[in-house]
Amino acid sequence: MIVIAMQLLDKLTILADAAKYDVSCASSGAPTRSSKGKAGLGSTNGAGICHSFTPDGRCIALLKILLTNFCLYDCQYCINRRSSDVPRTRFSPAEVVQLTLDFYKRNYISGLFLSSGIIRSVDYTMEQLVRVARLLREEHLFRGYIHLKTIPDAAPELIAEAGRYADRLSVNIELPTERSLVQLAPEKRVVSIRQAMQQIHHGEQQAQQERRAPRFAPAGQSTQMIIGADATDDSTILHNAQTLYRSYRLRRVYYSAFSPIPHSPKTVPFAAPPLLREHRLYQADFLMRGYGFQARELLGGPGNLALDIDPKLAWALAHREQFPLDLNRAEQQQIARVPGIGMLSARRLVALRRERRIRLADLLHLRCVLDKARPFIITADYRPSQAEQESASLRQQLRDSPAQLALW
Repeated sequence: MIVIAMQLLDKLTILADAAKYDVSCASSGAPTRSSKGKAGLGSTNGAGICHSFTPDGRCIALLKILLTNFCLYDCQYCINRRSSDVPRTRFSPAEVVQLTLDFYKRNYISGLFLSSGIIRSVDYTMEQLVRVARLLREEHLFRGYIHLKTIPDAAPELIAEAGRYADRLSVNIELPTERSLVQLAPEKRVVSIRQAMQQIHHGEQQAQQERRAPRFAPAGQSTQMIIGADATDDSTILHNAQTLYRSYRLRRVYYSAFSPIPHSPKTVPFAAPPLLREHRLYQADFLMRGYGFQARELLGGPGNLALDIDPKLAWALAHREQFPLDLNRAEQQQIARVPGIGMLSARRLVALRRERRIRLADLLHLRCVLDKARPFIITADYRPSQAEQESASLRQQLRDSPAQLALW
């Protein structure tokens, strides 16, 4: 069991709780680090990170904390805003290093996610974050995962140094539109946020293109958008996310449902949006990243994603002219767009039909969601009836159950 001084424990209680509102951390893309030829801590095989699951089902975690919850900014949606009356404290870089090593040595964590409120100045804050990573890497030879939050407007050389020590960097876009950022976070500027993203992207490109270039954030960069703190609809959010993926090659855009905070200002809602909305945005984001969907396909006009059915099913019901799809003739990308059939199953079906014709039982064997797929497919032994293809009744039949919806 870890023995922590009471003063340090008090700080940990406050600053770990304050960090829970930032969800922009993940493990994908972390490189393999070897300690061969040199002693080191935290060597992994590319696994990562914060309460995430590896392909083999293991749950792995980061120490996720703020360096401090003092902040010069007064972002209306943030519990650590300047005008908030929450208890304040801060770690020294040495204390963060101590906690990280103590937790890692006892196999409680696989690495560190470190963010911070803004203190003294942007550059001073960024210097402190970088110092933690430098101490871990150079003095303690720590080989675990490090994710640093990048502060917009920080000096380029500080962001460059952060990229040399961290596996992943993130710059939070915060709100989906510039108008909302001006209204709710007047000290922050969209242009500064995007400049920081561009610098990180440029650093990644240089590291990939030049053989002798120093490593730079090999797990890429991510960002976070707060959902429900303003009136922005899902269509705008998804189009914004799509632009971010294309412009800066982000690994992930994370969506965080706004959580009302004690003594919230009148500029933000007093009720949280449904968590199911956040869940649907994640599903839609996954379709854009992994299945080739465009934001305009998922939401062609203004509005929000349906809550009663998932975005893939909603798209299929809105495009009945493309179904039923013959699985023995269709291309892999088309098959992957069928509700209930994933990308891996689509690939396996295409491989299987080189040997024989696809039958309904093959989908069952591949663990496809047959109830969702049946109305949209043709196989060697199955074709849906006209009644099975009626969109109105299908939506009612295939919508998520009240029990599933209640989980959100």
